[in-house]
Amino acid sequence: MRNAALTLGVIGGIIGMIVGFFSYGYVEFIDWFGEIEDIAGQVDNPALIKAASLLAPLLAIAGGAMARSRAVIGGVCMLLSAGGMYYAFGFGVFTMFPIAMAGLGGVLALAARQPDAV
Repeated sequence: MRNAALTLGVIGGIIGMIVGFFSYGYVEFIDWFGEIEDIAGQVDNPALIKAASLLAPLLAIAGGAMARSRAVIGGVCMLLSAGGMYYAFGFGVFTMFPIAMAGLGGVLALAARQPDAV
C-alpha cells in the first residue's frame, strides 16, 4: 500500500502541477492584459490561486515521496494537497484526477499496516 501511495502521490502532484501552471498563468495574464468583458475575468481571490498552484502539487509530491518511510506524515500531506486543490480550483474535468489521486494516496498511506520506522 505504501508503494501505491507513493505512485499516486507523485502522479497526482505532476498532474496538479499542470493545472497549477495554467491557473497561475491565467491569473498573471489577466493581471497583465486586463479583463476581457464576457470572455475572461479575474478570479475572486488571485492570491489563493497563486498559492495553491504552488503548494498543493508540492504537498502531493512530497507526501508521495514520504509515503514509504513516514506514511502518516506523507498521507496527511497528500490529503492536505487534495483538499487544497479542491478548495482553490474546485472539482472539474481537469482537477478530478489530481484530487482523486492525491486523496486516494493519502488514504492508502494512512491505512498502511506496518508501523513507521523510528
